[in-house]
Amino acid sequence: MAYEPPTHRVERSIRATTGAKIIAGVDEVGRGAWAGPVTVCAAITGLRRPPTGLTDSKLLTQKRREELVVELERWVTAYALGHASPEEIDELGMTAALRLAASRALETLPVRPDAVILDGKHDYLGGPWRVRTVIKGDQSCVAVAAASVIAKVRRDAMMAELPAEFAGYAFATNAGYPSPVHKAALAELGPTPYHRLSWAYLDALPKWRHLKKIRLPAEAVALESGGQLGFDF
Repeated sequence: MAYEPPTHRVERSIRATTGAKIIAGVDEVGRGAWAGPVTVCAAITGLRRPPTGLTDSKLLTQKRREELVVELERWVTAYALGHASPEEIDELGMTAALRLAASRALETLPVRPDAVILDGKHDYLGGPWRVRTVIKGDQSCVAVAAASVIAKVRRDAMMAELPAEFAGYAFATNAGYPSPVHKAALAELGPTPYHRLSWAYLDALPKWRHLKKIRLPAEAVALESGGQLGFDF
């Protein structure tokens, strides 16, 4: 199936309607994994012609992603990665962990973006950033597609470099997602320090179910800590 290459259409629209000059594309990887961080890349590309073959990382083979990322990291104006750890995911929940990782990426850029294009329909980032959400932005927007590829390749590499004592989980090939080998290792050996312990997969593992962490809702955390609940009107 042929896909249209990403363009700068959204970037040009944001420039024309808001006056923004520096626009970052943001995409995440690792949201559905059982182990490892959630990783967000923020990429600034300007309006230059992108490398040939750039598209959503999920539409590329591993070989092509790894070839393309070398070119991309030289081609982009700037990029930065942000991560939220399994412990932070367990404590905060995925939406807040995504916000944390994205904020870390954006704040690490050498220049502060005037606007952000966020892949998807949900703005998990919010203020103080000026955000435009774009469904399938990783296919249609150059900056988001670049962020998609960089985030995927760099997180995969991080997972492949985990200590050899966890080789039985095959993180080098599944990147923490629930492959058959990963599931079998979990059932026999239990979760590693890199696993998310608040996730439902533990419910299906009687031997390890006692390790599951129960995350309190934000309202309960605020009351437990003596804080007040805030409301927006």
